[in-house]
Amino acid sequence: MKADHRGKVALVTGAAGGLGRAAALALGRAGAEVLLVDINAAGLAETETLLDKAGARAGVHVADLAESSACEGAVAAAVERFGKLDALCNVAGVIFFTHAAEMTDAQWNKTLALNLSAPFFLIRAALPHLIAAEGAVVNVASAAAFVGEAYLAAYAASKAALVGLTRSLAMEFMHAPIRINGIAPGGMATPMSAQVTVPEGIDATLIQRYAGMRGTVDVEDVADMVCFLASPAARSYHGAVISIDGGITAG
Repeated sequence: MKADHRGKVALVTGAAGGLGRAAALALGRAGAEVLLVDINAAGLAETETLLDKAGARAGVHVADLAESSACEGAVAAAVERFGKLDALCNVAGVIFFTHAAEMTDAQWNKTLALNLSAPFFLIRAALPHLIAAEGAVVNVASAAAFVGEAYLAAYAASKAALVGLTRSLAMEFMHAPIRINGIAPGGMATPMSAQVTVPEGIDATLIQRYAGMRGTVDVEDVADMVCFLASPAARSYHGAVISIDGGITAG
């Protein structure tokens, strides 16, 4: 997949580490100027340093995307810094691995706020700029959007809704010069997954059903797809949600 982002500007959320960092690096190496967005200022600084070493131009914007005003501010920061916006990559997310009966209101609300509401608020703010640039949106969903995953009720619900949002917006903007797509990865070795704790009393056989017989997905493989879908080379992709899960959802 050839992704040429020379002269393009991309905004990447969750850029302090994991897939967000990998996607930002892929975009920068392909020539994009990248606004890095995350709540983790130290992680953003590390990503910015890596992009600088790769010869890419980047900016940093620290924000808690749980609020719509913060999402609007992130888009405004990208346009102010670089003059335009060609690609919005919604990578940031949160996951709570817990018994449904023990999930707190705060965990449920935070999951929906970051995994679903934030992408919508970011897209809403970015639409005028993306349409003017004939640009792209890439939403990162999950294999959990397509198969029931025990102990991940809020996460799976938010990602399934993100798939619905991606496809609905693709239909609404079918005749506009913009492309809106998604990616549904399986489990990846990222800082977010490393922080997941296993609750007591789980049924391990239920988890094995969606753990994947081929192991974790390579973060760079997913980042490359984000980079491709965000580029003009993906001109025929609109309303697609591409699974990169090592076969978890194959059957």
